[in-house]
Amino acid sequence: MSTTSTDDISAIAIGPEADAIPQTHEAASSANTDDPSSSANQANSESQASRQSNLQRIQQRKLQVYNWPQHKKLLKLAIYSACQTPECNCNGWKTPVAQQTVRANARADNQPLANFTDPCRNCHHILEKHVTQLQGLSGAEINRLLAAVVDVENIFMSMHREDDQDTKRVYYFLFKLLRKCILTRSEPQIDGPLGQPPFEKPSIARAITNFVLYKFNALPQREWQTMYDLAKMFLHCFNHWNFETPSVRKLQTSNPEEISAYQINYTRWLVFCHVPAFCDSLPHYDTSLVFGRTLLRAVFKSVCRQLMDKCHSERDKMPPEKRILVLNHFPRFLGLLEEEIFSANSPIWDPEFKQMPPSHLQNILDKTPGKRGEFERVTATGESKDGFTTVSLSAGSIKQESLKRSGSEMSVGGKRRRVEESDDVSERTVTEIVATISDPNYMCGPDALFQMQAPRDEAAKLEEQRKLIEFHVIGNSLTGPVNKQTMLWLIGLHNVFSHQLPEMTKEYISQLVFDPKHKTLALIKEGRPIGGICFRTFHSQGFSEVVFCAVTSNEQVKGYGTHLMNHLKDYHIQNNILHFLTFADEFAIGYFKKQGFSKDIKLPRAMYQGYIKDYEGATLMHCELHPRIVYTQFTSVIRKQKEIVKKLIDMRQKEVRKVHPGLTCFKEGVRSIPIEAIPGLREAGWRATRSVPEPQLDADPAPFRNILQTVKNHAAAWPFLKPVDKAEVPDYYDHIKYPMDLRTMGERLKARYYVARRLFIADMTRIFTNCRLYNSPDTEYYRCANILEKYFQAKMKEAGLWDK
Repeated sequence: MSTTSTDDISAIAIGPEADAIPQTHEAASSANTDDPSSSANQANSESQASRQSNLQRIQQRKLQVYNWPQHKKLLKLAIYSACQTPECNCNGWKTPVAQQTVRANARADNQPLANFTDPCRNCHHILEKHVTQLQGLSGAEINRLLAAVVDVENIFMSMHREDDQDTKRVYYFLFKLLRKCILTRSEPQIDGPLGQPPFEKPSIARAITNFVLYKFNALPQREWQTMYDLAKMFLHCFNHWNFETPSVRKLQTSNPEEISAYQINYTRWLVFCHVPAFCDSLPHYDTSLVFGRTLLRAVFKSVCRQLMDKCHSERDKMPPEKRILVLNHFPRFLGLLEEEIFSANSPIWDPEFKQMPPSHLQNILDKTPGKRGEFERVTATGESKDGFTTVSLSAGSIKQESLKRSGSEMSVGGKRRRVEESDDVSERTVTEIVATISDPNYMCGPDALFQMQAPRDEAAKLEEQRKLIEFHVIGNSLTGPVNKQTMLWLIGLHNVFSHQLPEMTKEYISQLVFDPKHKTLALIKEGRPIGGICFRTFHSQGFSEVVFCAVTSNEQVKGYGTHLMNHLKDYHIQNNILHFLTFADEFAIGYFKKQGFSKDIKLPRAMYQGYIKDYEGATLMHCELHPRIVYTQFTSVIRKQKEIVKKLIDMRQKEVRKVHPGLTCFKEGVRSIPIEAIPGLREAGWRATRSVPEPQLDADPAPFRNILQTVKNHAAAWPFLKPVDKAEVPDYYDHIKYPMDLRTMGERLKARYYVARRLFIADMTRIFTNCRLYNSPDTEYYRCANILEKYFQAKMKEAGLWDK
């Protein structure tokens, strides 16, 4: 690992202003107007494209470099590579004097016009001597070094555009660090007086979470969720904020200790948080996770002031529900937070802070993932009708979402894999596309008014947003009072079910609707119920039974049924119930299929037999819920994803659309060429596939026979040696449509059925799948299936027949 010297790091005093990198990010409105360099910075910012576009340009530049031919990559790296001639101390090939004029006039991606035989201006050894140590490296390692080269060039350009001398020191330090890492082919590591993250405990993120628990624990669930969302919104803004420089801070305070502490934290922020956001060769950390009370106290007031100014200036661009959240609740939240931040005795900074939230709040915390996807709603509570997302503010004092490491590298088996080996799209690109397709002017013409494939629940969602319809989970109770409104709605739902389900007697419907163990999700329009879903939850078994589902006849075909079911799914996910079961008659099967129900019951029979009500002539159907999906937003998410894919296809086509000359080699007598030799094929996205060739079977398929016999001899194979006896297990073949066993596989092997490896693997896998489908996980059969499957796969790998 490459490290930095103490002398280098101690020279760092302050870092760049937010606009110090005109090629990579725009000017920050957080800069003080009294700063003498602010006008120059503003001019630079106006002359450059937005930071978001520049970040995308950096990634596009890296992708372009990744696609260079191998010799061109080595020519580029030669500038940063040491000469391998014995006793030569040259640390990078330099263009000969005779070629400098040619290079100055050339514009070939900043690539030197040189050959491997050209001598170095410094050491006079040929260029090839500077790259011999690189020729044996993998493609991924070469691309990692090239990415660092792009970052070095960006830092170098920024350093020369910066007027502030202290800021230049930071860039010069990072410039030397990355150059040294390229030279030694190591990962950058920053050691020295700055220390290593985290710099304070508890972190800002931990303290604000403590604040929400400490201050709002007594609030009802809906109000507490609002405060929790505001906390996440504040942390999101804080992580992407451009802080003012120490030189600006000196104009605001005269306390030398405060200035010194801020100077250190500001430099840490630059080195570990800010610059790595666009130079992803450097290790990157979120500001709120590595800093604590000192930094938050120093910047909180100015951040809040500018943040609220920005919110007020953009209030007209916000949706109504977000405007209420930001302008009404946010100032109160920030005011209470300020009291705790500057209080000497606030418990939120106590490292031993422990305050358990109520059970309904703990569920929210447990189910909130650390990082949410671009389209996931912030909350998914059962009673919530407002889907709050993080506040969207324009560029200026708030940076746009930084480039994530996942966009440029992936972890595979503990090793890093670069972009050129994956099809991932950078989060920056996705953010740009989302901003485009979210623009009301993006889609115009007849498609905007008459969508051919509009979601079934689109109209219902619009009515809910306009408060024309409401959804409530209601039920009767024998232990507590039931308000009059709830009872009137239950009576109305009884009438709806009676009219729409004529085959059910009114007495039976009354028995279930008014049963305290059953609840009903009611669809309310103009104060009266027009539809609902009656269900009973079996918490110990982990599923709910859908008993009645109906919408009054004159309100059908409006998407209410789909929206009802989506609300019911969100309600159950909130309560950690992920399975639905229902008996559907012949008229309801189609509806339930559209809502994700299937006749393929994946729950073990022991989980539900004896619990749910059995109906003659009806079909049992099952639906499994995904805990990360917000079903009321699901259709709009899918439509947005489709638009993103279409835009990505268009962008890719524009990049690779090029007419290549036809192949002339065949006229010269060449009979065949490798597919990768076709011009433009790699640029269009083609990648060579690696697969294990199928075994060439002769009259005696020995590999399969040996593996089958070995599996039969295993101690866990006893349940699968012969077909299941229907006399012993009468209902087995009702559930298992395609049975398989080891005896049958032996017969098929003798009949030469297995002409390909995939057929052999498919039959063996079906044995284990059938077993797990019919038996519950706590049975001996289930355990045997797992053990034998792993053993089978190991034997296939030993024989070189496993490519999965």
